[in-house]
Amino acid sequence: MIKVKLNNQILEVPKGTKLLDLLDKDIQKNYYTCLVNGRIRELNFKISFDAEIEFQDITNIESMKTYEASVRYLIAKAFYELYPDKKVIFSYNVSRSILVRSNTPGFIIDSNVVKNIDAYLKELMEKDLPIERYTFTLEEGKDIYNKFNLEDKLDILKYRPETNIHLYKCGDYYNYTHNYMVPSTGFIKEVILKAYAPGIIVQYPRAETKGMIPHFEESRVYGKTLKDAAKWAKTINCETISKINEKVDPLYARDFIQTCETKHNNMLAELGEMIQKDIENIRLIAIAGPSSSGKTTFSNRLRIELMSRGIFPVTLSIDNYYIDRDKILPNEDGEIDLEDINTIDIELFNQHLLALINGETVDMPIFDFNVAKRTHYKKVSIPKNVPIVIEGIHALNEQMSSSIPAHQKFKIFISPQIQINIDDHSPISTTDLRLIRRMVRDKQFRNASAEHTLSMWKSVRNGEFKWIYPHQEASNYVYNSELTYELCVLKKYALPLLREITPDNPYFITANRLIKYLKYFKEIDESAIPCNSLIREFIGGSCFEV
Repeated sequence: MIKVKLNNQILEVPKGTKLLDLLDKDIQKNYYTCLVNGRIRELNFKISFDAEIEFQDITNIESMKTYEASVRYLIAKAFYELYPDKKVIFSYNVSRSILVRSNTPGFIIDSNVVKNIDAYLKELMEKDLPIERYTFTLEEGKDIYNKFNLEDKLDILKYRPETNIHLYKCGDYYNYTHNYMVPSTGFIKEVILKAYAPGIIVQYPRAETKGMIPHFEESRVYGKTLKDAAKWAKTINCETISKINEKVDPLYARDFIQTCETKHNNMLAELGEMIQKDIENIRLIAIAGPSSSGKTTFSNRLRIELMSRGIFPVTLSIDNYYIDRDKILPNEDGEIDLEDINTIDIELFNQHLLALINGETVDMPIFDFNVAKRTHYKKVSIPKNVPIVIEGIHALNEQMSSSIPAHQKFKIFISPQIQINIDDHSPISTTDLRLIRRMVRDKQFRNASAEHTLSMWKSVRNGEFKWIYPHQEASNYVYNSELTYELCVLKKYALPLLREITPDNPYFITANRLIKYLKYFKEIDESAIPCNSLIREFIGGSCFEV
């Protein structure tokens, strides 16, 4: 017998008891993962030691990821059973959803296909079939992947450092979606499938919406960005990790790096041309994006691009318009949210913005973050017809520039938007990419541990959803700051930091998840990365460093 602490009660249970069996039958399907001595486990895990356990519902982000991976698994199974000679690829899409696209030339996912997949998925959910995990040798795994015509998964096995492989079986079907899974198909209770050219939009419960499926919202600007990112990945044949690794070969690595950098150069040239064509009207250039998007490098490179066209913009720092810390009122939770737009003197900022554009001189406040208040003022004016650049979390918010007519503003949203998969059924999250960037930068420039970065990330994400993403659709241009080779660079810096996080650490779950796919990337020689590359902002060696 072993002792298990659950809900502040000590239970004695037989060694080898499944976690799932510790729950009453009527509530089992309310949970999706379990913390066992601080480490995440599947509900089918057999416990053989004394432990403190905590069951997690869909409001927990790791449970949500288990739910989402299980949905991908079941949809992949549905396509295999109904259309065995057709292939599909999954990617993250607008409105926090997944897009399923055809990866077989000539196979169109029309409304009939969507109906058939939806009906089969509902049938699986009703049958409540078991989903079981098995361990195989790599050779056994290859045989199974060959049987199910999963060449993309065979490709990634070449880079797997372990000598075995985990696969999940449901009925006679085997697959792996690079995450934990639910115990049976009946645990998937809510999922919405919607025909959405060129495929199927899949919506599922989200942790950040308290386990509800978010209302689907069209995103014209963001959607086009994702489409362009997918087109780019296909154009350079880099849709999966294995395809990226092929280009990391010393014979091709320099060309690969320069190809990706050229994409950034072309976007900057496109931006410069757009601004130049309308420079008679444009008085304000506003730049915003989520954490670790590369705003600093981008702003510098845009400035230089505009200078090459005879345009010499002046930067106005929003930071100087913060209200003195002791004058900021706490929120309803009694805390001071420094990301709240009301911590900025919006009225004064608008007054000064308008005055500067009109050729007047203003007394600009200088905010000292060491003492958290304004310490003095500086007289500022700008030459006539010179655009002002503002950059920051609230730069695209209309409140920040309400004094400026819409036709005089050019808004830029910057964020890395990747459409890269571990394999066809396992997309990589853009949010994870930014987290890895942030982790590496925090260590390189602030000597901060990965644990420190991870501890802040939830708060960072909450701020992004509240203050940044609602304004991206109003942008005139979306700059995709992704560099397809970058995870081959970041791996060298990030893996050692992530591996320092021990199993008893509360952030081990996230660290372990990131390790699971970072380990597949081959490392690339950094010497060919230009000093003005956006990735230099995170690893060091940038010509823009002060």
